[in-house]
Amino acid sequence: MAQFIEDSSLEGWEVIGSGGFGQIYKARHRQWACDVAIKLLHHDDGNNDSLLREIKMMQEASSPHVIRVRGVFKGRPPNSGWATQLGVVMELMERGSLASLQEALDGPPPWPLVFRLAHQVALGINLLHSLPCPVLHLDLKPPNVLLDDTLNAKLTDFGLSRISYSVAQVSKKEDGWGTVSYMPPEAFGLTYKPKRASDIYSYGILIWSIATGKQPYEDATAARVKLLIPQGQRPLMDDIKGDAAGLTELTELMQRSWDNIPERRPQALECTTKTEELYQKHKHAIFDAVHEVLKKLDQKEKEESDVVDNMLTGPLPIQVSF
Repeated sequence: MAQFIEDSSLEGWEVIGSGGFGQIYKARHRQWACDVAIKLLHHDDGNNDSLLREIKMMQEASSPHVIRVRGVFKGRPPNSGWATQLGVVMELMERGSLASLQEALDGPPPWPLVFRLAHQVALGINLLHSLPCPVLHLDLKPPNVLLDDTLNAKLTDFGLSRISYSVAQVSKKEDGWGTVSYMPPEAFGLTYKPKRASDIYSYGILIWSIATGKQPYEDATAARVKLLIPQGQRPLMDDIKGDAAGLTELTELMQRSWDNIPERRPQALECTTKTEELYQKHKHAIFDAVHEVLKKLDQKEKEESDVVDNMLTGPLPIQVSF
């Protein structure tokens, strides 16, 4: 049974993000003496059996590259009134997500880190797909790839698409099955049933995003994306710049993964094996690559902090009375 964590065990609540599934908080667990992340789901009535089943399943997915689920939050978060809510309590990833990394760098990371991220995401997918009761992620995208202090990747929000579907009973044609730009062509059909190959397609698009630092189809409307993907439209290959060792093989894996026909896509184990081979070519340079990126992130954080400090300590506006 999933462990319940009540509001009395948590202090110092702070909003650190929000997503399609709900609000994300950081809080201190008094007994554990560490910070945790709490995701409170939208549309929850505080007593949902499907949520508890899914969280128990998520707790069983133990891997260095899948976010650790610590338990189920049950209680009243700050400023929530008297409503009791259920949520997911997870380990806190201090470096945010791949999406926030891309925004901070304004471009792709160094190639050694590109290959390591592609490999670690593949490891996470392979673990989920290999469980006794296989888990489909169904919403692979940069915000759902979290980063630890040395920029190692861990998947989050796996299984939450189904939780959201069961709790909110949203239409799968809207947002019940993931984010449009990362969804496979078959997802836009009336008889869509997600399979492992659905995640592999999203993984192919994610490789493109990691290698370019961009989001696919940025200037297109969701309606246009839904129309063009089944016709074979994919992100532009010309946006991938460089000639790193193994890049040709990585782009080949990417293109196979986003094939229009699900049966032609590789399985997660093959993706993991191939990306491991490619990452080995860059492993010797990963320390310097991570150090370079962390230095940029720390510098950017300092600049943003200085701007805030200047706003708070700057001269007061002059008031003129007549």
